[in-house]
Amino acid sequence: MCRGRFRPWFAGALSAVLLLLPAASGAASRSAQDYVIGVRDILEINLFSQPDLSGQYAVETDGAFSFPLIGRVVAAGRTVGELEEALRARLLDGYFRNPRVTVAVAEYRSQRVFVVGEVRSPGAYPLAAETSLIEILALAGLTPEAAGAAVVVRSGGRMPVAGGAGTPPADNADTVRVNLRDLEGGDLSRNVVLRDGDTVFVPRAEVVYVFGEVREPGSYPIQEGMTVLQALSLAGGSTEFAALNRLTVMRVVDGEQVEIRVRLDEPVRRDDTIRVPVKFF
Repeated sequence: MCRGRFRPWFAGALSAVLLLLPAASGAASRSAQDYVIGVRDILEINLFSQPDLSGQYAVETDGAFSFPLIGRVVAAGRTVGELEEALRARLLDGYFRNPRVTVAVAEYRSQRVFVVGEVRSPGAYPLAAETSLIEILALAGLTPEAAGAAVVVRSGGRMPVAGGAGTPPADNADTVRVNLRDLEGGDLSRNVVLRDGDTVFVPRAEVVYVFGEVREPGSYPIQEGMTVLQALSLAGGSTEFAALNRLTVMRVVDGEQVEIRVRLDEPVRRDDTIRVPVKFF
């Protein structure tokens, strides 16, 4: 069966997600000091008034790096704030009177999250401090066939929420399903913070097919509770030649495809094919 114009409701939702992204990024920047450093992360260390000591340092496989004057410094397992304090204490010990040290993560390499399904750029993404679902979806991009939901597969059950808006319960110990419409509406309580090793899966939208006397025949995504009339509206509405009193749906029932007469106010199901016949003159 040929596919027509596919215009999911989430095309608009993605724009809303991108608008929400700055707020989510702001929450992430506030939590940068709490990021737990790992192996392979690249650190940007600045020592005030000492440009020769400032620069980028890679956390090596033993979890440490070499810093001028003081030698090996353990970084893995410490937060950015804790590493700043550790460097300051070491530099106070006979090197500087009042060292001013700042630490930032230049490249996040130790943690990552995987994005699969109906996204334009599937794959592994580095996990920065407080990286949220919105940010990852904005980076990966959604295909036109993406459903209005995302599933985060993880361990540990309950999870934190970007911006500290609460702690939503997981659907079970390993997964949580997020209705992207909630994010579209500005409900950031579902904008979950991702963890190292999480997999974000975006399923394909369920569709209904509309053919016959409509202005834009083709396939369209099903929204919860969608009626035949709403499906016709997505298809541009009926033409002046449509016989709306003789609508039929081809539907799989008990493994067999049957043709059923339907009314405009009846709900549609996945993979229904609505046929709008021409009226008799």
